[in-house]
Amino acid sequence: QVQLVEFGGGLVQAGGSLRLSCAASGRILSFNAMGWYRQAPGKQRELVATITSGGTTNYADSVKGRFNISRDSAKSTVYLQMYSLQMNSLKPEDTAVYYCNAGGVIVYGDSYRRDYWGQGTQVTVSS
Repeated sequence: QVQLVEFGGGLVQAGGSLRLSCAASGRILSFNAMGWYRQAPGKQRELVATITSGGTTNYADSVKGRFNISRDSAKSTVYLQMYSLQMNSLKPEDTAVYYCNAGGVIVYGDSYRRDYWGQGTQVTVSS
């Protein structure tokens, strides 16, 4: 019912920047928050940043001041929500698979809140 697709991962040198985008398609009536999570090899998946439907943002301490999550209003429609994660001053420890998440989603015709995940995109930061 809801599909999430990430774009923009890749290889970058330390200190560089990358922009990740997430396309959330489906008949979304409401949601709690859209977010980005990441998972490094041998580690648990962790929260990077979230943005609520009201626009409130939240960041992991490790990325505060370097990453910015936003909704791409110009590219969003009723059936397509676009969100981005601008990552600046990247560090080797930012290397991970980054996942887009849609939390607490209600779609038209349904009354249950569900979470959805994208397939992930690799971000590699070389030192």
